[in-house]
Amino acid sequence: TAVSKASFALAGSWAQVLIGRTAGWVGRAVRSPVRDALLIESTTPATVSRAFAFHRTLDTLGAILGPLTATLLVAHVSLRAIFAISLIPGLCAVASIILLVKERPQRPNLSHPWRNVKALPRDFFRFMIPVGLFGISNFAPTLLILRAQDLLMPSMGTLAASAFSIGLYTFSNVIYALVAYPIGVLADRIDKRLILSAGFAMFALVCLGFMFVATQWWLLGLLFALNGIYTAIVESSQPALASALMQEDQHGAGFGVMSAIDGLGDCLSSIGLGALWSASSPATGFGVAALWAFMSAAMLSLMR
Repeated sequence: TAVSKASFALAGSWAQVLIGRTAGWVGRAVRSPVRDALLIESTTPATVSRAFAFHRTLDTLGAILGPLTATLLVAHVSLRAIFAISLIPGLCAVASIILLVKERPQRPNLSHPWRNVKALPRDFFRFMIPVGLFGISNFAPTLLILRAQDLLMPSMGTLAASAFSIGLYTFSNVIYALVAYPIGVLADRIDKRLILSAGFAMFALVCLGFMFVATQWWLLGLLFALNGIYTAIVESSQPALASALMQEDQHGAGFGVMSAIDGLGDCLSSIGLGALWSASSPATGFGVAALWAFMSAAMLSLMR
């Protein structure tokens, strides 16, 4: 992942950027299930939600500080130099994993990967149904920025609306970083199904809000704040609940399946919302996404 982003410094065409970006997403697909399995091994069942929340908090802080650092550097060095510099923290992350992270010794599992997937518990696959439904509703946050920009443009103008919309998304990330750990602590103390259902339902409310909100900037700020809160709930509670539904030696396969379902759902939701946005209206797309999210919340809350 680190090399893929730094490769933009050498890119001479859009095709090279596409190759680098694709390599980055492949790297993310490879690392995410393994990282989550390592997190589970490094904590206890009583603190698993807060462990995921702590990780997501640091990840989000990095997502905030990285662009801010780039903004400060862009006045002094070229964009290519900034992409090259980004390789340094990436390589430091690799080194820290190699030198500092100690994996718990386990017997190697040499069985076929598909057999490992089929061996996952039935309750885990039942849980993947509402997760998949939510994935179909959970479109890329870029579309929230675009919607806010469209709403603000008549009163602010194009440049101001664009900058303010990006600022709203940054505000959402700040809220996420502030509430993620407290939500993780709460998820360790109450039923994870209920708090995750609340997160799914909160995203549905965000979608409904973007259906009806007008040009009031404070309402948009409230919706982006809710977006940060629901994201903190889902990203701390969903992997924690999934880990409780499978055996310790199944974490790699289980998190791989969940990442695949999430990724497919995110792709379908973004394409679907974009198509409805173009063919009908933004409100139609957000309405359909809200429906899917409410369905996933209801289904999960009724599972036992």
